[in-house]
Amino acid sequence: MTSPTTAPLSFDALKLAVSDGSMDTVLAVMVDMQGRLMGKRFVARHFIDSAWHETHCCNYLLATDLEMATPDGYASTSWQAGYGDYVMKPDLSTLRPVPWLEGTAMVLCDVLDHHSHQPISHSPRAVLKRQIARLEALGLDAMMATELEFFLFEKSFDEIRAGGFRDLAPISAYNEDYHILQTTKEEGIMRPIRNHLYAAGIPVENTKGEAEAGQEELNIRYGAPLATADNHTIAKHAVKEIAWQQGHAVTFLPKWHHDRVGSSSHVHQSLWQDGKPLFYDADKPHGMSDLMRHYVAGLIKYAPDMTVFLAPYINSYKRFQKGTFAPTGTAWSVDNRTAGFRLCGEGTKAVRIECRIGGSDLNPYLAMAAMLAAGLQGIEEKLPLGDPLTGDAYAAKAVDHIPGNLRDAAAALHGSTMLRAALGDDVVDHYTRCATWEVEEFDRVVTDYEVARGFERA
Repeated sequence: MTSPTTAPLSFDALKLAVSDGSMDTVLAVMVDMQGRLMGKRFVARHFIDSAWHETHCCNYLLATDLEMATPDGYASTSWQAGYGDYVMKPDLSTLRPVPWLEGTAMVLCDVLDHHSHQPISHSPRAVLKRQIARLEALGLDAMMATELEFFLFEKSFDEIRAGGFRDLAPISAYNEDYHILQTTKEEGIMRPIRNHLYAAGIPVENTKGEAEAGQEELNIRYGAPLATADNHTIAKHAVKEIAWQQGHAVTFLPKWHHDRVGSSSHVHQSLWQDGKPLFYDADKPHGMSDLMRHYVAGLIKYAPDMTVFLAPYINSYKRFQKGTFAPTGTAWSVDNRTAGFRLCGEGTKAVRIECRIGGSDLNPYLAMAAMLAAGLQGIEEKLPLGDPLTGDAYAAKAVDHIPGNLRDAAAALHGSTMLRAALGDDVVDHYTRCATWEVEEFDRVVTDYEVARGFERA
């Protein structure tokens, strides 16, 4: 999918770059529960001498929240257990240059137990790899793609933080969906994002203005699930760093203002075998094979179970509002952007299903693992798929809905026998605790809304 000039680095190429002085730093990073890159900056010479084999990190990195707090209630680690080490094992197939940082390379690491060197089951890459193994056991491959939506702002991260995150001004003044004039004004940020990511081996296709002032979309070519999740995570990190370098803030918060459209991360998916698209059957309605119909029925049936992985925070649920292109129901449709699941490529070999529920804050490894689990369960159960919804899904009466808040979504995850079987009890319990902690933290906070509404009138 990528040309030799944009392919990730080989280890031998890194050694040559270190020898000639063009590379002096290697970022060895893991993916945390929130989908962020955590790790260490190595002197490149030390990395190629020894750290390429393994390094270590505190095991609290897979049991923290966005603020890096250490909540109780996790079975994997705690104050009582003393917060020991994990092994970070570099996956050298992910080694790549980081063109937006001088003399720097990056490698993604798998997270292993310090003693057994077995994968940590609740680490995001391991969660997704477990579902990929299920596919492989059935002789199947998946192709997936994620869309990244985000907002750019006039001011920098530091300026906005110093102002208490008030009076936020997007970089543009009007809806810029597909707008070439307005996005030309933003090329000082977006052009480096496209070009640097492409040079880092991320198969970027395009960027475009989205349906709100200051909103952008980045599209990356589809690929195998693990590569897609890796690309998404590196791209999201790069967008933040490159915007920061240009003096601007960016947010992947799904709903930064109640009057503004939210940001999503739609996920496209299909199954293949020996290079042939298993979702396509020219003789069936819409070109959908029976296998695809079972898969989509699984996505719909188990959408509530997996909502935490598509909408992991309190704010995630503020996005689900009628008339905003963010779905509230689990119906499927043919090329209808009001439904939770949209059939794309109708009647062609490119036929696929798009999940529109996920927000821009999702962790792609967890979200894609949950969707693969739901789809495979639909195939195993041979679930029937009803007729596609037509018209406005927001106005439809007989449509099931996803949980309306994180509290209900956490309960659905905790009670999901399907996800417990597919991901493991320990993984489900771990991420249920992650969600309930977010609820507990929000419940104890007095918001500006409450004070302004009730200070005098209550």
